[in-house]
Order: sequence, then structure tokens, then C-alpha cells
Amino acid sequence: MKDISVKALAKINLGLDVIGKREDGYHEVRMIMQTIHLYDRLEIAKNKSGDITISTNLGFLPVNENNLVYKAVKLLKDEFDIRCGIHVDLHKHIPVAAGMAGGSTDAAAALYGVNRIFELGLSKEALMERGVQIGADVPYCIMRGTALAEGIGEKLTALPPMIKCPVLIAKPQIGVSTKFVYENLKLDGTVKHPEIDRLISDIREKDLRKIAADMSNILETVTIPAYPVIEEIKEHMKTHGALNALMSGSGPTVFGLFSDGKTAEAAYEAMKASGLARQVFLTAIYNNARN
Repeated sequence: MKDISVKALAKINLGLDVIGKREDGYHEVRMIMQTIHLYDRLEIAKNKSGDITISTNLGFLPVNENNLVYKAVKLLKDEFDIRCGIHVDLHKHIPVAAGMAGGSTDAAAALYGVNRIFELGLSKEALMERGVQIGADVPYCIMRGTALAEGIGEKLTALPPMIKCPVLIAKPQIGVSTKFVYENLKLDGTVKHPEIDRLISDIREKDLRKIAADMSNILETVTIPAYPVIEEIKEHMKTHGALNALMSGSGPTVFGLFSDGKTAEAAYEAMKASGLARQVFLTAIYNNARN
């Protein structure tokens, strides 16, 4: 195999709780991760240069060792003493710095693609073990589907597949620093924690309305006061038929779940017309195997 084309799928958080801060400075989390059918595409090819090279459709992205794709390719290249050059053409569609694991899923796809193209024989579990060296979300992005993530996000438990439904994505024209969010998160008795276990039960029951009602993200307690547009987008989605809407990860992207495609399509057009978001996508829950 000389080259391969790989999809790198985005994620949303149906629930995100922070349990506390660890001695090493990281935070203990409990999150429900869910893959959606919004993706970047990586075209990976061998060459004779011996070097790792990256090209991308977004001029502001680094194409050197500061890119997680580069780190993923280098990790396997070094471990398996791969002498060939490897070029990755990265087509970005997932919003950047949006709380959707865009960089992590690209790294996961790079690990998967290099494993395939060089026939390294690594299992999904073996790729996940290597992925955590690149970032806490990378193992999940290799695993995909519906999962409970604990620890710093690297301890994963597969859950029954989430019921499929339309998902509206909207990213406002702001950037949110993950560091800022966690540094300003108050975990005292005044904060209401998400009901992660109840959400897991809802997922097992495949009850979309219960799932939507129990979705919650503790990080909104920081981001919404700092960036009110996030709440405006949530309310706009709910006004236009979303069962519920929530910020994904540390933001600023908001997603809404819908019970039917027609309502979701109308909400998509209304969100585009509103001017609240810079990027708007209508996609769906994704639970299929990697392709």
C-alpha cells in the first residue's frame, strides 16, 4: 500500500463533569464522549525523501513538529525505524480550537493510517496506548463511538451506541482558552455537577428526550459568563426546535440535538441567518466502524 485516505471524526461531549484537581495540576474528569459525522480527511502517502511533511488547506496551522499529526507520524516512524518519507495532506473541516478534539482526531487518524500503510500490525488497543503520549483525547478518537472518559480523559469505558439523531453545530467567532476555563472553574459546593450516571442510563434506554434533558457541561459555568454569545446560540437552537443544546468541551462550539431532520434543517438555516456563529454544520450522531 503506497497511500491511504482516512477520515478523522469530531466528537461532542454529551456530559462533562470535573471531579477535582490532581496534584500534578491536571483535572479529574467524567465525560460522555460521542463521535459525530463531521470530519477532516487525511491523505497519507509514502515517498523516498525520508522526511515527514504536511500540507493543509488552512494557512495558519503549523505543518511542523507543533502539529499533532506530525507528532503521531514521528512516534511510529521512530519506533518502527521507518526510513521512507511520509507526506500527509490534511483537509480541515472540523472547527479549530473548538472543543471538538479536531487536533486529537487528526493525530488518531495519522496513527491509524501509518499503521495500515506500513502494515505494522498494531491493534486498536496498541494504537490507543501510543495515542495517549500525544494527547489525552487521542485514545478516544481512535476508539470512537459512545464512551465514558475518566481520569484526565484517557480512561475509557465503551457504552452502548447513542441513538442516532441530527446534530446542529455552531461555532461563534471567538476563541476560548482551555487553560483560562480550568483556572477559573470553581469546584465548591455552589456548583451543580452534571448527572453523568443518569445520562449513561438514558443512553442505555435509548431515550433521546431523556438524554437531551440530562445533558450538562460544568465548564459552562466559566465560559457563559465570560462569553454570553454561547448562551445566545444555545437559546437560538432551542427556540428553533432543538431538544437541548450544550457547549462541547471547553468551548466555544455549541451543539443541539434534534428529533427529526426537517426541524434540524430549518434550525440550520436559521442559525446561518442569525449571524451568531461563524461556522455552522448540520451533521449526525456517528457510530459506524472506521472507514
